[in-house]
Amino acid sequence: MEKTWRWFGKKDKITLAMLQQIGVEGVVTALHEVPNGEIWTLEAIEDLRDYIESFGLRWSVVESLPVCEAVKYAGSERDRLIENYKISLANLGKAGIRTVCYNFMPVIDWIRTDLQHPWEDGTSSLYFDRIRFAYFDLKILERENAEADYSPEELDKVAELDKVITESEKAELVDTIIVKTQGFVNGNIKEGDKEPVTLFKRLLALYKGIDREALRENMRYFLSAIMPVCEEYGVNMCVHPDDPPFQVLGLPRIVTDEADIAWILSAVDNPHNGLTFCAGSLSAGEQNDTRELARKFARRTHFVHLRSTKAIPGGNFIESSHLEGRGHLIDLIRIFERIPYFTENDNPNAATSTEFTRAEIFDKIKGDLQYAWENLPESQDQAGRFNKYVAAAYMAKVSVETKDWGKAIEFADYVIGSHKYELYDNYLDLSKIEFNNMKESVMAVQFSTANDNAHINWGNLL
Repeated sequence: MEKTWRWFGKKDKITLAMLQQIGVEGVVTALHEVPNGEIWTLEAIEDLRDYIESFGLRWSVVESLPVCEAVKYAGSERDRLIENYKISLANLGKAGIRTVCYNFMPVIDWIRTDLQHPWEDGTSSLYFDRIRFAYFDLKILERENAEADYSPEELDKVAELDKVITESEKAELVDTIIVKTQGFVNGNIKEGDKEPVTLFKRLLALYKGIDREALRENMRYFLSAIMPVCEEYGVNMCVHPDDPPFQVLGLPRIVTDEADIAWILSAVDNPHNGLTFCAGSLSAGEQNDTRELARKFARRTHFVHLRSTKAIPGGNFIESSHLEGRGHLIDLIRIFERIPYFTENDNPNAATSTEFTRAEIFDKIKGDLQYAWENLPESQDQAGRFNKYVAAAYMAKVSVETKDWGKAIEFADYVIGSHKYELYDNYLDLSKIEFNNMKESVMAVQFSTANDNAHINWGNLL
């Protein structure tokens, strides 16, 4: 696992130097200045990548390369927008950035009713109040047939709130739900837009007649179209769960629970079609146990958000500390640090319970190398084949990685003491054709660029 941090570009008041100071390894960011649907050029990607690397960090994850609304509701621009998306993915892959977080939430991204909810200890965090959200839906948005989405008790509470809520509180509710949370990065509505409620209603209207099944098929269409590019450039797509993970505003939401995630991963069954495991979003749904979901979908998880929420009676939830809430973050770290281990040439996409810790995997590697060292001959007839000394050299290297210094010295001495290998005086000689399979190389892969068996090229591995 790599420690990463969300960073909003060169204008972010949190600087890369600060991130470097606190031990961050990778940066999660995007080309926020590029309008949704336009191509991310290779030049722009490389410029930001190089800037990040100048601080000793790496651009690990894109969050997000937004999926335009017309792709989600299958508008007339869909195919053109998908082609642009494919070009952007290819450019990211060329630049070595191969993890892309995205979402497929219609119209509205993450939803909260309070961005500064106070805690008893004087701190604050994000908060979702179901009654205030219902008030926005019923009284401000005035969505048609919205009453059907709420219980009689909830409708009564909305009516009571309507008697006491102030105009400034109404404005703040609008600002929080559809401006600040949506506009701070690549949103459909941004600060400064006039009549945001009117704009929001227009966006909702685009999804008239789009139910869960239709949205699912539109997502399948999108993923099927981009997977060939992902395969060619090694890009992993990881869908973010809906936040919160339940239906809102009459819109379909299709990444809410175990069944939804399983459908997405099987609808386009490709290892590059994966999941962003956002513990904060998933834990906000009382139907979800983050630990069980992690165990089930760890194999197809490419990115993890370690956040936690605490459910409050009445459908409310609040962002909680990392050691509290329903996220169970310590358990999740223990699950995700485990590594799949294959004993047979089976389907790498299939779920498996055979997973081990990093230490356990290294023990198995050492066991294989020990067996190879004990049973392989000292030399092979064909160059580029494993022999006893190759196994010993790899054992020394793995032992250094695991800080098993005694074994590292033992097997390094075995290779060096054989006098079969030696360092050349001139390092540049290693790249000359006449030094192919020279004595400095313990292991070199043989390959040919022609359709014959003449191994005229080699690559030093060890």
